[in-house]
Amino acid sequence: MSSFLLSLAIWIPILGALPVFAAGEHKPLVRWTALAVALAGFAVTLPLYFGFDPSQAGMQFVEQRPWIPRFNVEYFLGVDGISVLFILLNSFITVLVVIAGWEVIEEKLAQYMGAFLIMSGLMNGIFSALDAVLFYVFFEASLIPMYIIIGVWGGPNRVYAAFKFFLYTLLGSLLMLVALLWLFLESGGSFNLLEWHQLRIEMLPQMLLFLAFLVAFAVKVPMWPVHTWLPDAHVEAPTGGSVVLAAIMLKLGAYGFLRFSLPIAPDASHYFAPLMIALSLIAVIYIGFVALVQADMKKLIAYSSISHMGFVTLGFFLFNALGIEGALVQMISHGFVSGAMFLCVGVLYDRLHSRQIADYGGVVHTMPKFAGFLVLFAMANAGLPATSGFVGEFMVILGSVKVNFWIGLAAATTLILGAAYTLWMVKRVLFGPVANPQVAALEDINAREFLFLALLALCVLAMGVYPYPITEVMHASVDNLLKHVAVSKL
Repeated sequence: MSSFLLSLAIWIPILGALPVFAAGEHKPLVRWTALAVALAGFAVTLPLYFGFDPSQAGMQFVEQRPWIPRFNVEYFLGVDGISVLFILLNSFITVLVVIAGWEVIEEKLAQYMGAFLIMSGLMNGIFSALDAVLFYVFFEASLIPMYIIIGVWGGPNRVYAAFKFFLYTLLGSLLMLVALLWLFLESGGSFNLLEWHQLRIEMLPQMLLFLAFLVAFAVKVPMWPVHTWLPDAHVEAPTGGSVVLAAIMLKLGAYGFLRFSLPIAPDASHYFAPLMIALSLIAVIYIGFVALVQADMKKLIAYSSISHMGFVTLGFFLFNALGIEGALVQMISHGFVSGAMFLCVGVLYDRLHSRQIADYGGVVHTMPKFAGFLVLFAMANAGLPATSGFVGEFMVILGSVKVNFWIGLAAATTLILGAAYTLWMVKRVLFGPVANPQVAALEDINAREFLFLALLALCVLAMGVYPYPITEVMHASVDNLLKHVAVSKL
């Protein structure tokens, strides 16, 4: 099925940032223009989902035309059941980020909104690019607006955090560039990802390719031990930056494993699976304990994200449908839940200008509506049944048990650790007596804050109660990937 929907999903937010910049210091115009562009960007992604044929495993909504003919570089876009959901999630989160920053950002509002819109379009490009050069351009360009968002609107150590974020992710990507150039030569001068998936590559080059992609994508996820940039970036980023970082940017590395590592180097993927499972379990268990001792709410949720993303990489390298589909469901759920948790922290920070758990206590007495939302999202973060957080984790645990009981048992510890650090934070922040006069003076959420928290709450509950509309879309593509990876390329 061919259309211009993917191009619209990419370029409406990017080009729509121009009138936002042009609005300058006229803040009401900036806000409404940014919201209109974000809503338009989300609206064009809806037909991608509703027009998607879940029975087809191949690429749909394909656009293909020459870009740099001399080097066979094409403007080649398409989505399958794996990528289409992330474009929808990204565009939806962008709308919420615009609403969340409505009254909070006072300095350089036009640049703030414009940066998020540009980043939204670039990330849609990453999820739909089927040409390796196009993918790499979008992949690297997405660093720039996030670097600016952290560096300009972040906290006291924002410059350090922005540089650390940029250097980690850029250096990781350089090895990927070398791998892409080798594949270009190996394929006879093509950057077409679908053609690369059909290459028959010897084991040693496969292993080197896998390791090159691993460095690039592991930093983005981030996997242990290359995760140390994430807590700093989250703590210093403004609320909107933390939301997009957790809900979308962490998914880029995981998506890269499914689009590059597994289909291009299937034999090496099987060879390195024990290593990937071990690193994933370290992230799930060890980082869960690290989250347990955090005094800063944002840092706790950041470590929680690393632990939950460990579940994702674990699911990928189980090589069964339950594992991969569970990991994909976990990615979508994590987008909702972690985004909601960071927005909740932002609501408190806007009032008290503190993220320290010790500065709160008894918030439920002054902010009952907010407390209800935070408890719901905390339960989802801990994997409570009937919330989205349970579905993906349960599927990955089942997939793990099918491979090895002890892997499943180790993975299941996240249900205990997740409940421990999340509920302990909620207990200290929300419950007990009112801790100080500042907490006593807090006002409950307003209509704008209620709107974006309610939308996320609906997504968390709907996905938890009835995940079928999500799993149905990805099923054929996941089965096709598993068949491809099961066939040796040697």
